[in-house]
Amino acid sequence: MSSFDAPRIDPDAALWSAPADVRAGRPLLVLLHGYGADEHDLFGLSPALPEAFVTASVRAPLTPPWPSPGHSWYPIEDVTDADLSGPRARDPERVTAAASAFLEWLDAAAGPASTVGLLGFSQGASVALQAMRLAPERFAFVLNLSGYTAPGELPGDAELQRRRPPVFWGRGALDDVIPAPLIDRTTQWLPAHSELSGRVYPTLGHGVSEEEVADIRVFLDKRLATLDADG
Repeated sequence: MSSFDAPRIDPDAALWSAPADVRAGRPLLVLLHGYGADEHDLFGLSPALPEAFVTASVRAPLTPPWPSPGHSWYPIEDVTDADLSGPRARDPERVTAAASAFLEWLDAAAGPASTVGLLGFSQGASVALQAMRLAPERFAFVLNLSGYTAPGELPGDAELQRRRPPVFWGRGALDDVIPAPLIDRTTQWLPAHSELSGRVYPTLGHGVSEEEVADIRVFLDKRLATLDADG
């Protein structure tokens, strides 16, 4: 059992692409950064994203131990190299606790957003996917950049099998950060629980390339077209 209780996310530790008085009724895209980064990291993608979205980039609530920079969604410091392929690797209860804390932040911050999508990188992508599993009705889509689906079953999984929300999964063929068993798990899980699209980038490691950003834009434009068609 995990003893991790995710702290509350600071409501002021987020960057928004638009002031509060012009967000109502617009689709919301929330960005969740990776381990050791902060809210400024993925917000740099904003110029490449469709302007129709209100974009919010959230800072994770934990501070990794020195000398690691930035912030994290859940601790991994006690996961040793020997554990990376074992049951303790990226403890799913920690991911769930982090996703629950994020959902609390979203409920307070999102206001009347008509549509909410998530874009996460690495650890942030895992939290995004776990949040979708905890609240399938809350999210229209997820972009999983170099992340993974946490092991285990959740009550919302059956609903996702029915809804099959659009999910984009991009990762680098040279990525050696995410353990192979978690990639294998995600490869099996996502097609069964989502309308999956994505790409493996042959020369990319654990990062985001210009090529992937272009694919992200195509995916988001398709989501907007679907929203317009649904009226």
